Amino acid sequence: MQIAENTVASFHYILKTPEGDLLESSREAEPMAYLHGTGGIISGLEEEMVGKAVGDRFEATIPPEKAYGPHDPARVQQVPLEAFQGVDKVEPGMMFRATTEQGEIPVVISAVEGETVVVDANHQMAGKTLVFDIEVTEVREATPQELEHGHAHSSGQDH
Repeated sequence: MQIAENTVASFHYILKTPEGDLLESSREAEPMAYLHGTGGIISGLEEEMVGKAVGDRFEATIPPEKAYGPHDPARVQQVPLEAFQGVDKVEPGMMFRATTEQGEIPVVISAVEGETVVVDANHQMAGKTLVFDIEVTEVREATPQELEHGHAHSSGQDH
């Protein structure tokens, strides 16, 4: 069976930068499963998965536009240090959840400049080209409940 609309595909991946730096890997865990055609994985990788079958191994280079989008300077803001009351020391790299009109979003501290903190609400991989090494481990028809819910269930078991 090949990966197509309304199939559930499972795969192992190694995610790297174009320079070969390791970002993530599923090799020491369970394969990732998704319902094809529902946006459960980034669009560029979903496009590359079409037609693949169990045992297929391939590399896919995904540009930012088909991954997490370009880095958006409008999502970088300066906030007063006093907004972080209760935090002993605010440092670059720290992650927080910010409450916005659209709900909570994750932000990362990119700089602390005196009494001003620079927060970045871009996805950590925004603006980056991603290189995936993929091994397809399973392809099956989606269950009616998976189709109704719009996502894969563990081992095809309905909940």
